[in-house]
Amino acid sequence: MTDVVERLNFMHDLAAIVADIAEEMQAAPDRGKPADYIPPLARVDVAQFGMAVVTVDGRVFTAGSADELFSLQSISKVFALTLALGKVGSQLWDRVGREPSGSAFNSIVQLESERGIPRNPFINAGAIVVADVNLTRGAPRESLAELISFVRHLADDDTIAVDVEVAKSESETGFRNVALANYMKSFGNLHHTPEDVLALYFGQCAVAMNCRQLAMAGRYLMAAGLNPTSGHRIVPETRARRINALMLTCGHYDASGDFAFRVGLPGKSGVGGGILAVAPGRASIAVWSPGLNAQGNSQLGTLALERLATRTGWSVFDRADAPPA
Repeated sequence: MTDVVERLNFMHDLAAIVADIAEEMQAAPDRGKPADYIPPLARVDVAQFGMAVVTVDGRVFTAGSADELFSLQSISKVFALTLALGKVGSQLWDRVGREPSGSAFNSIVQLESERGIPRNPFINAGAIVVADVNLTRGAPRESLAELISFVRHLADDDTIAVDVEVAKSESETGFRNVALANYMKSFGNLHHTPEDVLALYFGQCAVAMNCRQLAMAGRYLMAAGLNPTSGHRIVPETRARRINALMLTCGHYDASGDFAFRVGLPGKSGVGGGILAVAPGRASIAVWSPGLNAQGNSQLGTLALERLATRTGWSVFDRADAPPA
């Protein structure tokens, strides 16, 4: 009986925490700047903030603009990596590293000295190699459909789709990604044409979701590879743990160390302003605010997650007796 009361009290507290954080973010004066190099993203109102928390027992807590769609951008790399590991397993690490880059997400500098092998699957170069692996079904359209189907299954939501305007804009302005793809092709680290690989990559980055959908899609990473509702295994437990490890060490580019220091949760950001974070065994969390900091991560999203981790004790570096979700 005591455990039930404690759980109910914690759920009440969690609802209040989420609501309080959203209110604090709405009042925050420094909101960052949107990604102005992708025209549709540059037009998004930085006044918006949304948050969703899905606990391991299926409860959903939302606040702010949690139902507002936004472009996943690099958050899609988590789902693309999951698919690629399902196709080729550990062979992927022959073509992509697992170390933090310490460089900007679209940097080309390290590729020359490391002979076309990207540092990790979450920088752009690494994600382009992952897209090359996922292109094994054939045409980019079919491979993108596979990824969308996977994300819909994870989120239990068939409405998730690509923002066509964003995808078109990405393909028209993504010159540095074109350079990264061609450079890796010169080292033999792309097996398909750069044009086809980039078509898939730009399409996956333009998938649009809201905080509620994104938090639902991330549940398998907080539940040791399982869908906590159905019990269906999405990935082996070891693979879920390793994806979380990469999110913690590499998920925020050259600010990954600072994110681990401040938040202490596996997380993956995107220049659309979203962040997917995982409290293993407790919750899947999505935040969104389109204003970015200097490293291309959501200014308010990072702050909100820092406050959530502090108030719940969910940091993976925090006390072991933090209240269960």
